[in-house]
Parts: sequence; structure tokens; C-alpha cells
Amino acid sequence: MTTGEKTGVEIVDAALAERAAPLAERLVADQAASKLAAQDATLWGPDAESEASIRLSWTTLHKSSRPLIGEIEALRTELRSEGVDRVVLAGMGGSSLAPEVITATDGVALTVLDTTDPGQVADALAGDLERTVIVVSSKSGGTVETDSHRRIFAKAFADAGIDAARRIVVVTDPGSPFQELSEKEGYRKVFLADPHVGGRYSALTAFGLVPAGLAGADVARLLDQAASVAEQLAADSAENPAVKLAAAWAAAHEAGAEKVVLADTGSGIKGFPDWAEQLIAESTGKQGTGLLPVAVEGPEAAGFADAGDDATATAVGSPQGAAKIAVTGSLGAQFLLWEFATALAGRLIGINPFDQPDVEAAKKAARALLDDPEKLKGGETASNVDGAVEIFGSDGVSTEGSLTDVLRAFFASAPDAGYIAVQAYLDRLDDASTSLLRAEIAKRTGKQTTFGWGPRFLHSTGQYHKGGHQNGVFLQLTGAVGQDLDVPDRPYTLGQLQHAQALGDGQVLAEHGRPVLRLHLTDRAAGLAAVVRAVQEVGA
Repeated sequence: MTTGEKTGVEIVDAALAERAAPLAERLVADQAASKLAAQDATLWGPDAESEASIRLSWTTLHKSSRPLIGEIEALRTELRSEGVDRVVLAGMGGSSLAPEVITATDGVALTVLDTTDPGQVADALAGDLERTVIVVSSKSGGTVETDSHRRIFAKAFADAGIDAARRIVVVTDPGSPFQELSEKEGYRKVFLADPHVGGRYSALTAFGLVPAGLAGADVARLLDQAASVAEQLAADSAENPAVKLAAAWAAAHEAGAEKVVLADTGSGIKGFPDWAEQLIAESTGKQGTGLLPVAVEGPEAAGFADAGDDATATAVGSPQGAAKIAVTGSLGAQFLLWEFATALAGRLIGINPFDQPDVEAAKKAARALLDDPEKLKGGETASNVDGAVEIFGSDGVSTEGSLTDVLRAFFASAPDAGYIAVQAYLDRLDDASTSLLRAEIAKRTGKQTTFGWGPRFLHSTGQYHKGGHQNGVFLQLTGAVGQDLDVPDRPYTLGQLQHAQALGDGQVLAEHGRPVLRLHLTDRAAGLAAVVRAVQEVGA
């Protein structure tokens, strides 16, 4: 997409446009857009002010990130002169989702590690290490997934006779423990990101630009695209596309449509709904309210084509099918537009869009399991077994009968206006067909259905699951590990970490009173085939 492509929001549904108009006028009267552009931390009320005051630098990144361009290009040139042209990214949440969208849209290769699945990490290690640089992105360095990846790759480089320090590039916040560690270890380059930007708003910081730029994406053009719409997004006008989008979402939410179904309709941007999913869910899903994004396969997909009163079908691209809203523009422009709209929607809904109060709970539960290996092993007697599938349920979840019986009862337990969340703690490359379950379940149950790869979704929709509307039911998929990977200098393997993350999140959801059904695939291929058959039989 070109820098000058028109950026806009069209509210296709006339009734929604009518309901959104007074909310847009309220934002205009409050001068919310211009105050947001000026980084006014008072927009979300006194309770949010302290957090907002250190989270608003993203509004000017199209200017402040410019000096990074030369640094990125210089390092890329150096690396390529040494025969290093394969880029692996270890990052979670905003640190991986934005670079993945940027590189996919530009058509350049980037290996993204936002997983603890041993098979997927082993596949990344099996690439040509002689040609590999790993970018490790973490604001503090304490993110357990990225720390594990760093340790595993450092050992792999050393075992291959490669100077590991010369192949590790770091993106972190200034003054962080990770900066200190990186300088002590002598890593190749440490890029310092703007500390006043939260992870989900970090697409145009070093977290988004460094891995994408090293992989060969045109990140200067990305900043140009964002700059081209910055003035428009700061305008106190009902025609401001961010104001229109925020007002439409908030108006729909007021009317009971707390879900935003996202489909690409030929925008040319690859994977944008996955990035927007994290932004919207983590920003708005708290205090028992918020907007649940549902990323679907296209405008004809179940959940979008048949969206009910509880959902707002939003197109990324031209208005097609059942779209009630359509958003157009280049990738850099859309990054900034959706960030502005999400922050403004937070004001209208009445939440702080910059905190994530419920994310830490699942991390704590996983750490507790890792600290007590016996506890991790305990409680693992399946309630039921159907072929290659072991069945576990939280209190109140029926596990009796065939796998089809169990799934039928579980799906029926979701409220009429609720949702079903599929959480797959598997290999998102080798087990990629698992994602087909989203559409199958949505089609057969008629309920909005989300899909997330674990632990990736814990840094995305995980906040909404605990803090948003409490009307979800949660289907976890875990699988047997064929060949595990040790995490150097840590008392656990990747497989154990992945298992602890699944059990820890399930435990926290159950403590919130949410139904959790876990299906453990003792043989991944056979187990997955059995689950798909059972889902199809549910609606037969």
C-alpha cells in the first residue's frame, strides 16, 4: 500500500451510525482527540491518570522513532556482510504481533518465536544457525518465554562454535535489568525503546521496527504512512476516523454488542486482525466490561457473516458481506488509527486503556507450578478418556460420555450471548490445522468463538478472559511432547513450562468461576482428528 492511500472509517450500518453520532459529538466537544494527541493523561479519569501519564508517547512515534531507521539499516548491512540474513524474533504480545504483521505485509521472512512448544522452538533451531541472528524483545527481560528462548539459542550458538554474543540483538527499555544483562554479556546491539509506551501500543517503537527492519521490511515507509494521518487523527471532528471508530464500537457496546468481529476484506495487510485483537482485548477488557475481538478467516466466515446482536462485524479493508464498519488505509496509518480509536473507546466505555490488571494472575499460577514440580505432576488423572484424548474439567463441567457428548454439553453451557474460547497449547506450525476448530465450532454452535495459540494469547486476549464480560467458556488443548528441550540454567524444560502455563491459566479461569474443559492429546495427530470429528458431530 502506498503512503498516500486514503485512510477512513465507514459506518455501513445506518442504525449504528445514528447511535454513534452523539458519542462522536461528545468526543468532539470534549476535545478528546486533540488532547490525546497532546498526551493529556486526564482523559480517562483520576484513577487512570498516573498510569496514562507514562503510557502516551505512542502518539508521536512517527516522529520520535525516526533516528532508529539509520541504526537498523547500519546493523542490517553489517550482518549481511557477515553472511547473516536469517532473523529470528523472540518476543511476546506486542513485541511479536506487530513485527509479524509488518514483515508478512512486506513479504519478507521473519521467524517468530512466541511459543513454549518444544517442537516449534526446535524447528527454529534447525534453521541455518550460521546465517541466524536472534532479536530478543522484552521490556524488562523477565518474560519467561523470551528468557527461555535467549538461553536456548545462546547455548545452540555456542555448541555450533558461533560467538553467541555477536548473534544476539536486544530490544528493551532503558535502565531495565535486561539492558544491564545485555551489556554485561556483550550482546551485538541493544536498542532502547521508548519506556513510555505499553507493549500493545508499541508497533512503531523499536519493538516493532527493529526485527521487521532487520528482516528487510521498509520501516521508514511505515513511519511515513503513520505521519500522513497523524494530523487527521488529532482533529476534533466527527469525521476524524478514530473518533468515528471509537464512537461506533462504544455505541454498539452500549446496545449489548460487546464483541468486535474482525475480518480482512482484501486490505493487502497480512494478519492485521491478530494484532488488533491484542490491542482491543487487553486495553478494554477489565472491570467486567470491554470489547472482545474475534479474529475470523474472512467476511464469509462463521461469526462475521452471521454476526448477531452481541457482535459488531468490522472489516479491515472495503465494506463486504455483513460488515457494519469498514476501516481502510495503509499499515502504518492503520496502526495509529486503531490505537487512537481504542484509547478513545476506553474513555467512552469508562475504563483505563493502559493497564492490564489481570494478566499477572496466570503468570503467577504458572510460576507456582514450576516451583513445585510435584504439584505440576499432581491432579493429572483424567476424568475420562476417549481414544487419544484425555478429558479434564473444572468444577461443574461434565466429562461423562463420549468426546462428542462432553463437547456438546460444554458448548451448551455458554450463555446465548456468551462466547467460546479455544486455547491451543500446541505447535502453531506443525499443528496449524488446529485453528480450523474456530470456524467449525462457531458454525455448529452459532456462538461467537475465538481461537488463540498458548501462551501467545496470554499476552493478548488473556486479560479480557479474566477482566472482561464474564460470559465465556474455555476449551484448552494440550498435547504430548515428543522431544522436549531443556532450558539452560533453569530447573524446567520447555514442555514443562508450556504445561504449567496451560494449567496455571486454567486454574485462574476456574477461580473466576469460568467453565474450563481441557483435552489432552496423547497422540497429537490422532487426538486432533478425534476432536474435529467430535465437533462436527456436535452439530449433526
